[in-house]
Amino acid sequence: MTALQKEVPIVAAPAPAIAVLGTEVGVVDLRFRALVGEAGWARLPEAVQRRFSRRLASGDVAFYVGEVLETRLSRVGRVLSFLARAIGAPLPLDDATGGGATVAVMENAGLGGQSWTRTYARAGRFPQVIHSAKCFSGPTGLEEHVGGGVGMTLSVAEEGGALVFRSAGYFFSAGRIRLSLPRVLMPGDMEIVHEDEGGGAFLFKLTLRHGWLGVLVQQTARFRDA
Repeated sequence: MTALQKEVPIVAAPAPAIAVLGTEVGVVDLRFRALVGEAGWARLPEAVQRRFSRRLASGDVAFYVGEVLETRLSRVGRVLSFLARAIGAPLPLDDATGGGATVAVMENAGLGGQSWTRTYARAGRFPQVIHSAKCFSGPTGLEEHVGGGVGMTLSVAEEGGALVFRSAGYFFSAGRIRLSLPRVLMPGDMEIVHEDEGGGAFLFKLTLRHGWLGVLVQQTARFRDA
């Protein structure tokens, strides 16, 4: 951790107000809407708005079922994915086409956001399970914690009718200690796209791109509303 630098306070515009109306299923959750902004939110398909504004009561689960269409890892991407096992294996482990996949989303008040669990079938092996937590905090208003104290700040916006999440920085936190990762040590720029296809189906596209090494990890999966 000697390469990490103590985080310098970020001077930024105040994060948009985050609000949740009510505490039961079916009541509107405005947190993602506030981050995207009214103009961008209005351009999103109704199905995307519905998925990202559903208020989950304690113990309730939003469940999506689908299949992996493609996963590609470069040589460096394979090494990075292997090393990331130390913090819970947040990246795909294998090149693959096909195979079942599920996503489960639960409200987690203790973490200040939502717990996301993705499960990917692996031929002849146990499925890969990826845990993360989206927390509505930090300089951009949204962070994703993947395990071992490692996380990334995220920006979120509407682009071409899709909901796009991009990494804005990486960090390590433990209790009150928080260290930002210098740009030179970052694994790359993460982009996650939620693109609606209609009929209750949507694409999940994950791309990890390094400034010098190009695309390290790329994955596309199709899911359906359960």
